[in-house]
Amino acid sequence: MMLIFKLAMRNVLRNRHRSLLTILSMGGGFFLLCTMISFTEGSYSNMIDIFTGDQIGHVQVHKDDYLVRPSLYKTLDANELMPKLLATAQVTALAPRIYSPSLAYGKDKTYPASVIGISPELEAKTTRLESKVNQGQYLTNGMTSEGYFPAMLGYSLAKNLSLTIGDELVLISQGIDGSIANDIFIISAIVGSANSNERMNVYLSIPAMASFLSLPADMSVVHELAIALKHQGLAMSFANEWQKKLSSNDLSVDPWQVVESAFYNGMQADKSGNYVSLGIIVFIISIGVLNTVLMGTLERTREFGVLKAIGTQPSAVFYMIMLESFLLSFASCILGLLLAMPLVYWLSTAGLSMPEPIDMGGVMFDSILAELTVFSVFAPFVVIIGTTLLVSLIPAIRAAKISPLQALQAV
Repeated sequence: MMLIFKLAMRNVLRNRHRSLLTILSMGGGFFLLCTMISFTEGSYSNMIDIFTGDQIGHVQVHKDDYLVRPSLYKTLDANELMPKLLATAQVTALAPRIYSPSLAYGKDKTYPASVIGISPELEAKTTRLESKVNQGQYLTNGMTSEGYFPAMLGYSLAKNLSLTIGDELVLISQGIDGSIANDIFIISAIVGSANSNERMNVYLSIPAMASFLSLPADMSVVHELAIALKHQGLAMSFANEWQKKLSSNDLSVDPWQVVESAFYNGMQADKSGNYVSLGIIVFIISIGVLNTVLMGTLERTREFGVLKAIGTQPSAVFYMIMLESFLLSFASCILGLLLAMPLVYWLSTAGLSMPEPIDMGGVMFDSILAELTVFSVFAPFVVIIGTTLLVSLIPAIRAAKISPLQALQAV
């Protein structure tokens, strides 16, 4: 085996020009694969972080079937669940919410609105709602000096109703007891933008929402618990674990992939398209490697004949060619890794700014970050070395099978 290794090294170093071109071409392939995988994985990871942190959290708890058929009466007790969930190591924050479709009235105009009751403090720890206030002050639990509860208004709804900070907002909905719920609120803030998910929302504190809908003000009746975890990758396993624990309570625990299935499916389809592009790169690399190895074995046909004539086994010839291919591909991977690392590191810290923000599911993305992971480094190694060895099988088998007489007669 040591002799085969020495012969393989000698053959690689003997034709330095061809070996260098092969290493450069495959190294370029590794560079492209590593960069594109890091960029793809990083950009989607960044999108998920922004999307989940923007509004929904990583996991949500509802009454069974609430996501399919929302109802004012499908409620859960947040006071009972919150201590149990917060005692879990994976949970960093959670936010209870109450939902009610309503009519919003202001300055002789009426528009439908989604009214959401939140705990201002808990919501600020779970999502980025507080950072999306572009006018006024973030929501509080107390009343204004005039004796009204404050409300935060989505950008588009405020524009449609021609309302601004300090104006009165009238909301009309149905109370928990079946009566007509209506009340006056003072606008304390405008949130979001014309393209954001908050654009047609109204945010009230849970005490304000409880007063509006005739609900208890102690969070014992809410529609949703949004949960933020330490890492987005924990969502599926966490949801499955807690679904088993809470199944007897008629509760549904759903990861963000289920809550926002349209966004997730669109992202997966887009990711699949990116990997098709990577497959094309791999195909081009494999054609180049096959051509290089095939030409090399054809030029050395007489050499293989001499080796066989002096008693070298066909298997030794086969392993020598495969080892040469491995050495070339491994050197290429090291070169590609050295070239890719600085760029990927820069993209993972500085990111790539978009000429214009991209709207995905109502969430705006203005930059994309790469992410250097074990997969983004290990996958190109496996692909480049695996592809090289695979395409080297044909010339290696051909060289191993050729007879000494045929080889020595070759020009």
